[in-house]
Amino acid sequence: MARISNPFSFSKMSPLNQRRIENFKHNRRGYWSLWLFIALFLLSLFAELIANDDPLIVSYQGSLYFPVATEYTELTFGGDFESPADFKDPYIQSLIEEKGNGWILWPPIRYSYNTINYDLPVPAPSPPSLENLLGTDDQARDVLARVIYGFRISILFALILTIASSIIGVIAGAIQGYYGGKVDLFFQRFIEIWSGLPVLFLLIILASIVEPNFWWLLGIMLLFSWMQLVDVVRAEFLRGRNLEYVRAARALGLNNRMIMFRHILPNAMVATLTFMPFVFNGSVVTLTALDFLGFGLPPGSPSLGELVSQGKTNLHAPWLGITAFMTLSIMLTLLIFIGEAVRDAFDPRKVS
Repeated sequence: MARISNPFSFSKMSPLNQRRIENFKHNRRGYWSLWLFIALFLLSLFAELIANDDPLIVSYQGSLYFPVATEYTELTFGGDFESPADFKDPYIQSLIEEKGNGWILWPPIRYSYNTINYDLPVPAPSPPSLENLLGTDDQARDVLARVIYGFRISILFALILTIASSIIGVIAGAIQGYYGGKVDLFFQRFIEIWSGLPVLFLLIILASIVEPNFWWLLGIMLLFSWMQLVDVVRAEFLRGRNLEYVRAARALGLNNRMIMFRHILPNAMVATLTFMPFVFNGSVVTLTALDFLGFGLPPGSPSLGELVSQGKTNLHAPWLGITAFMTLSIMLTLLIFIGEAVRDAFDPRKVS
């Protein structure tokens, strides 16, 4: 019987890509950092199932309800009002468990990022306890829940910003390097002027006019972050546009767009991919710094920068500063290790 080959098997890759993957795996620190980072990121994507003030599943009179996905009123469970059901209320719990012969399945952490704990034994910020494993902040919100949600927002923000800025930067650098001449000259002068603008001052001015949100902040940062990869791609295109295979492709009648993105870009992407993890790292730091200064995400959003600010303000609550420091240190260290492994993977001098 003939065997069906797997089109995604490792053996189908080119020898060069196989060597790069082996080099990446050879860097054990970066290899395991990648898996650990992926695991943490995947967990944060399901933050609503890990940390939430609504139950995952409620069984009431033989029927199943999912408060984590749908909002229910007290009337649904035999209450008196049409207001949203507060499942932490002992009265609602008694209606479900005693009168409804049901049960409640809670997430591991019974607090969302904006849930206020009104039953603290001490004034907020309260120290770590069995109820709040990392304590609460100065508004009595669970720190662990805010870390989980804040980690997700930071990674998603940095991921979108890195991909979008890389696409724009690669296209801009490719046009500069391939055409050269006046195109390159005018583009370089524009980048010099654009990069000299005071980004922080512009954000302060715009924040006083428009209330910043995730997408607004992402768009503003994208206006200034696309220049990080332009010089690298430009240098590769300047070097590659006069190589023999490019001249041969031009002599065969291929248009400029095909030559740029089919023949030169794959070589330029080697240098680009080695820089992207560090661009990602810088995006996380930028969002954290803006949130720390108060010009980032809207107030109340789960933010690591806001947690750093609370740690600075509440020096008598050291768990806030320690939590922020450890979270950012672990996250940025993992990203640096991954970036070093990617750099080694594309280094032609490295032999596994």
